[in-house]
Amino acid sequence: MRPFVLVVDDEVRLAEVVSAALAERGFDGQAVGSVNEALGVLNSSDVSLVLTDLRMPSLGGHDLLRRLQVLRPEIPVIITTAYASVRDAVDLVKQGAYDYISKPFEIDDVIATIERALKLGEALEDNRRLRTELEEKYSFDHLAGESASFRNVLRQITEVCESRATVLLEGESGTGKELVARAIHYNSPRRLRPFVAVNCAAIPENLLESELFGHVKGAFTGALATREGRFAAADKGTLFLDEIGDMPLSIQAKVLRAIQEQTFEPIGSNKSVHVDVRIIAATHKDLRRLIDAQEFRADLYYRLNIFPIALPPLRERPGDILLLARQFLNSFAADMGKRLIGFTPSAEAAMAGYSWPGNVRELQNCVQRAVIVARGNTIDVSDLSHYVVEGNSKCAPEVGLPNDLDAELARIERNYIIEALKETNGVQVRAAERLGISERSLWHRIKKLAIKIGHHVE
Repeated sequence: MRPFVLVVDDEVRLAEVVSAALAERGFDGQAVGSVNEALGVLNSSDVSLVLTDLRMPSLGGHDLLRRLQVLRPEIPVIITTAYASVRDAVDLVKQGAYDYISKPFEIDDVIATIERALKLGEALEDNRRLRTELEEKYSFDHLAGESASFRNVLRQITEVCESRATVLLEGESGTGKELVARAIHYNSPRRLRPFVAVNCAAIPENLLESELFGHVKGAFTGALATREGRFAAADKGTLFLDEIGDMPLSIQAKVLRAIQEQTFEPIGSNKSVHVDVRIIAATHKDLRRLIDAQEFRADLYYRLNIFPIALPPLRERPGDILLLARQFLNSFAADMGKRLIGFTPSAEAAMAGYSWPGNVRELQNCVQRAVIVARGNTIDVSDLSHYVVEGNSKCAPEVGLPNDLDAELARIERNYIIEALKETNGVQVRAAERLGISERSLWHRIKKLAIKIGHHVE
């Protein structure tokens, strides 16, 4: 489809000549002699760009620009003007016009300016479309979970989104920390600004400082050009410091100052750079233990820990396993063009009985593989990754629906409680926290299920 350029000039003959020249260069053009005529075309046609004279009788280019900024803000506007009115044209560029061209002009200059404006418009539209897709992808609707522990996480995310408070996400690998970080950003007032992520564990220590703060040309061997760091790239937006527990001590002091003062110096520079950055940090490590081991700065921890959110592992929200699995199934099936209606009972039992040490990420990968290999319209246990079945103590591949549902549920509940007690060395308060229930509720269940607690839990 050829771009449609609307040429507006009270010198109608000139507008027609420009429109004809545009048609010869691969554009669809239409010439009109007034702003009112232009508005009529804009209401009935898919205009790509407006080329308008600045001064015309009655309404001029400035009036048309104001109308377009309200009615069709995505359409680029180029102003044509006599030399004496260049200052007015520059003011219009400051108000939102793409550029101005002085009369008399060469048609080649007009074509070149139009092509640049259209390329910028395409980039802006792609950016807008991408932003819309990201906002939809990271909306709260995509954070699936009905367990009490996950509902608590959603409540905390909702509370902190509108603020600029620093957030510390804690949880095992695969629990969805980056997904939550992006959800916070794309549901915050900063959603139109950059979300910049840096994995502190994936970048060597000798490169991490430059990655975060940038450097000037010649700052060190190999610094062949000045480079912007992640703090500067995230200005007015959000900087996500993933795996911050792996950040070397040598860099932590500079990061602390950058967070506190919103100021830093690139490597090799003595000029301070001021930024407005919201920090979201994440770790799978216990930062308090790292502080005790003198591997993490206490002052940085307290600066990060303003609004902590603990993401529960999947084994502590077993009721969400099948909910998430069905969500992944629908998504992957749609992407691959497969018609899959769900899981067989034995596949659901296998997934519900597996501990998922890799958490949500592992479940997602498992379902993706199953969708790839599935031959029927349902996913059976044979389609699941072998370790889900082999490492599953609660079901076997041939198991279907239980003959005694109450007994099966009691057995599953008993296994979860025993596992939690073993992990917490029999400390019931901590086991209750891991299971997301009260200590009193746990005591009653231990008694009801005849679980023995001593040197060995059984």
